[in-house]
Amino acid sequence: MPSRPELASRPPSWNSPLAESHPDAMDTTRAFVKDVKRIVVKVGTAVVTRSDGRLALGKLGSLCEQVKELNSQGYEVILVSSGAVGSGRQRLRYRKLVNSSFADLQKPQVELDGKACAAVGQNSLMALYDTLFSQLDVTSAQLLVTDNDFRDKDFRKQLNETVKSLLSLRVIPIFNENDAVSTRKAPYEDASGIFWDNDSLAALLALELKADLLVLLSDVDGLYSGPPSDPQSKLIHTYVKERHHGGITFGDKSRVGRGGMTAKVSAAVNAANAGIPVIITSGYSAESIIKVLQGQRIGTLFHKEAHLWMPLKEVGAREMALAARESARRLQALSSEERRKILLNIADALEANEKPIKNENDADVADAEEAGYEKPLIARLALKPGKISSLANSIRTLANMEDPIGNVLKRTEIADGLVVEKTSSPLGVLLIVFESRPDALVQIASLAIRSGNGLLLKGGKEAKRSNAILHKVITDAVPDNVGGKLIGLVTSREEIPDLLKLDDVIDLVIPRGSNKLVSQIKESTKIPVLGHSDGICHVYVDKSANMEMARRLVLDAKVDYPAACNAMETLLVHKDLVETGGLDEFVKDLQIKGVTLYAGPRVNTLLNIPQATSFHHEYNSMACTVEIVDDVHAAIDHIHKYGSAHTDCIVAEDKEAVEVFQCQVDSAAVFHNASTRFCDGARFGLGAEVGISTSRIHARGPVGVEGLLTTRWILKGSGQVVDGDKGVVYTHKGLPLES
Repeated sequence: MPSRPELASRPPSWNSPLAESHPDAMDTTRAFVKDVKRIVVKVGTAVVTRSDGRLALGKLGSLCEQVKELNSQGYEVILVSSGAVGSGRQRLRYRKLVNSSFADLQKPQVELDGKACAAVGQNSLMALYDTLFSQLDVTSAQLLVTDNDFRDKDFRKQLNETVKSLLSLRVIPIFNENDAVSTRKAPYEDASGIFWDNDSLAALLALELKADLLVLLSDVDGLYSGPPSDPQSKLIHTYVKERHHGGITFGDKSRVGRGGMTAKVSAAVNAANAGIPVIITSGYSAESIIKVLQGQRIGTLFHKEAHLWMPLKEVGAREMALAARESARRLQALSSEERRKILLNIADALEANEKPIKNENDADVADAEEAGYEKPLIARLALKPGKISSLANSIRTLANMEDPIGNVLKRTEIADGLVVEKTSSPLGVLLIVFESRPDALVQIASLAIRSGNGLLLKGGKEAKRSNAILHKVITDAVPDNVGGKLIGLVTSREEIPDLLKLDDVIDLVIPRGSNKLVSQIKESTKIPVLGHSDGICHVYVDKSANMEMARRLVLDAKVDYPAACNAMETLLVHKDLVETGGLDEFVKDLQIKGVTLYAGPRVNTLLNIPQATSFHHEYNSMACTVEIVDDVHAAIDHIHKYGSAHTDCIVAEDKEAVEVFQCQVDSAAVFHNASTRFCDGARFGLGAEVGISTSRIHARGPVGVEGLLTTRWILKGSGQVVDGDKGVVYTHKGLPLES
């Protein structure tokens, strides 16, 4: 027998501090599929037949191709196939109809005998398997068994020898219950005996034949928390009996078989308890069996150790948010120095754990490259050398800034002896949804702690490992009197809709990612949303510009970090610079650096550059649009029409043009003679940023600590009452901030 190839993708880093405490279900799948050699695959009736009862040639053909591929790679595949009764019933009904007289059709129709259906259908089913496998140069064999066969010890011994012999010859054994001669009274309903349907037969064979894995193919993607047709139902990736037993509402049984999901779960639980991993997944999906053996997270996994992989009580969205709020209140009760010390401890912990953090990040980057993600995303995902130290230093800068909580912003004497103070106060609980950049997790967490807020974080799946270890390092540095639940890490995308409904618990949502992500969140919640959807940043070079300076700024704005939201996406050039050669210089400089240029209509008529499909486009890569404008007013109009109100810059020496530009451009950040890349919380001296906001309320531009605060009014009196304002003399006198 040829050795089994390494179909499974790169195994998880089990040396990481996370793997011991909370391995992911997908990582676990990857780990055990590495050692799989013998597989039992059960094919449900709904997979092999169409809705009219006829055999589904396309799905069966796809299945056989997968089995052929696995067989040629050295896997030992054993099939258990339903479908005989359904196929036979369809054929016999048609034959009966053809042979019936009109008078026969008027009589009450009697249901066809299931045993006869099984006998006829088994012949058709195996004929089709044999034909399909023959086309793939694979030989198959039929083995029909009954419940009573397994009571015979000699039969079980002979069964093992026969299967062993078939597999050594690279033959695919195909099992089915021999319903035609079954001695059970009601073989299609009776759930007694050694096995009672093909699901339980598959589990029995997996145990009897010492299989390494059992795959149960269904007509749905796996086990759901409720009927799959219910939008509220969620796919359960890993079945844990202590959590899920009794809490699942099953839908109807199979439309054509006699099992359905209830039978599959029962068989899966029994096999898993006996030590055989089981996956229930869709037989409709292309290459579902191969995907399982590659360690992909599809279907529902059953494993005898599943209860050790995750907490028995799953923390719901509301519980997570409430826990963050409670921890935030304990954080706010600490002294300023105690909160500062937490940040310094986090900075030290990040540097102390730089190596394991880098290992997990390298694994994320490798997975992203293997998955074929775009280069800009991979660039944002990677923690480059020196990044951890830079993040730690930013946290220390934040820690050493003035405490933002409880500052008196305004003091007013309302009346004699009655003083009101307007003070800075934490918002409460923040939900941050971000993509790609794991360094954003560190910045956001440190800002939340400095501003006294609770925090829920949901990062992209591409940064799963990086986010997990960064979250662990940070929360481990939070003292017990505050609690690590101050910062919750949301690991499942399915939890986001539930969180967005919690407008009574979560106070602000900040999405950091694509336009699509931001738009979806805004449309899905009543919670205030702060953020920017696009970073379509412009640099306008006026005719009065210092050209040497302009060339430096344009290159930096585009090339320094093209994947950033503050990178230049459109270069606007004054028309006079066409004649002086300025436009040609910019084009040459950018192309030498490897920037792909796209032309606006006016540039397109002059230069051999492909025309841009849209001015409202964020490249996030080494590409940008170039266009000619008549003057500063035309540049402003262009920016207002196509920009995203993020960051826009004018390069000019004409003071009047600069004043017009900076007064009239309605963007969060408007620069003069400076690269757009300066629009950043750390560069602005905020210590870090939770994001850049293009909203026109609350906070705008880089959002640091101040953007995560609201205000409270503290009134100090000496027994005053309103009493219809009788006898109250209002003074409304401003007082010094320090009493």
